[in-house]
Amino acid sequence: MSDSVYTCQDRALIDFADTEAAALKQFTPSSDFGDRRRDVISARTYLYESEAQCEKNMATFLKCIDAVSGTTSSTGFAAIKLTALGRPELLMRLSAALVASHRYFNDILGLSDDEAPIVLRKTKVDYFKKKLVERGVNLEEPEVLEWLKQIDSNRDGVVDLFEWGDVIDQTKKLDRLLRVPVPVKNHEVQFKNLIAPFTQEDEEMFYNMMRRLKIITEHAVSKEVRIMIDAEQTYFQPAISRVTVELMRRYNREKAFVFNTYQCYLKDAYRNVATHLELSRKEDFFFGAKIVRGAYIKQERDRALALGYSDPTQPDPESTTAMYEKVVSAALEEVKARGIGQRKVAIMMATHNEDTVRYTVTKMKQLGIAPADRVVCFGQLLGMCDQISFNLGQSGYSIYKYVPYGEVLEVLPYLSRRALENRGVLEKTTKERRLLGKELRRRIFSGQWAYTPKGDFWPV
Repeated sequence: MSDSVYTCQDRALIDFADTEAAALKQFTPSSDFGDRRRDVISARTYLYESEAQCEKNMATFLKCIDAVSGTTSSTGFAAIKLTALGRPELLMRLSAALVASHRYFNDILGLSDDEAPIVLRKTKVDYFKKKLVERGVNLEEPEVLEWLKQIDSNRDGVVDLFEWGDVIDQTKKLDRLLRVPVPVKNHEVQFKNLIAPFTQEDEEMFYNMMRRLKIITEHAVSKEVRIMIDAEQTYFQPAISRVTVELMRRYNREKAFVFNTYQCYLKDAYRNVATHLELSRKEDFFFGAKIVRGAYIKQERDRALALGYSDPTQPDPESTTAMYEKVVSAALEEVKARGIGQRKVAIMMATHNEDTVRYTVTKMKQLGIAPADRVVCFGQLLGMCDQISFNLGQSGYSIYKYVPYGEVLEVLPYLSRRALENRGVLEKTTKERRLLGKELRRRIFSGQWAYTPKGDFWPV
């Protein structure tokens, strides 16, 4: 963003350098946190090795999609990690630019950074033009006119986010995508980049990442496999979410093929979900959401403390649960608002928490959403919390078991870390063993050795 902007026409320039630096501390690279595997036990972490390794990772994802397609008949999912497909530092820089762009819009409109995202405010383009003129921006300049077209990408007269279709298609230089007009003295206008200029190598690396993601997405759509783009650390997440929403806009036209992931231990989880639901409604594309608690909490807190920015995570488990329920309620209410039978909103509840499952089932009943409507599904790790999975399945809900894919030496340590990540999982394992023992005794004494649940359990 610029070093200075007008607060109103003909007034003195105000230096924003200090406040801008403070706001973007979160997106500053730190050697102390260079190894993103540290203190992360419940998620697979990819470290950048080379472009050749990223190509191999893409090939692995494509094999996963083929495996899912061959066994689930258009009902399966594959999880995709964007940091496995390219250099993560580029995502950090783009995330910083996205945050800076929101600050720019808020500054032009005279709003604080705590205000709702611009897409939720439904700011009219004409009103925004008026504010630009008040700040000293000359709207007659050709470059300004072209820029105004970008911020109203669907031509409905309402300010949207920047158009990122050119990023997915690799047709526009990044430096030209995130640029904003800034008034200087004598009512002249300069365009400033919201990100530091990319080198040619940076540009090639980023578009290689987008190319790989596009190949994966189009392959998944062709195979009728839904993909969930995993959430990652908050200093990558703005760019990951923005790219994922662009994939939704493009590929979720007939059904929800692309799902974004929302981590409810983050303070801004509801705001992000509400923003993306609004975009989906405005542009009439299918919305897919995977809702989780989150995987990076200790690392996020340590990094915020070390670098001196506000902790982005919830203060306690109770707050995380409250946020989870708020996000679930918003998504389920959107299902009903857009027509349950239309299936415009699809939700994956990825949780091992019995109370959260119970809350979701109760909320579905309140809204008249039946298991057979197939707009909500539940997911647990293979081999964990089967007492939740089986009970939901026998009640007609769609259940998915997350199957880690890879070499034995990589997969087994991952599963063992997941089992040890908190006391709650171990308690659930003890409960599961007790329930299995109880069922075994019932079958022995009743003489019912085999049991076939009644119902239609084919997932959709």
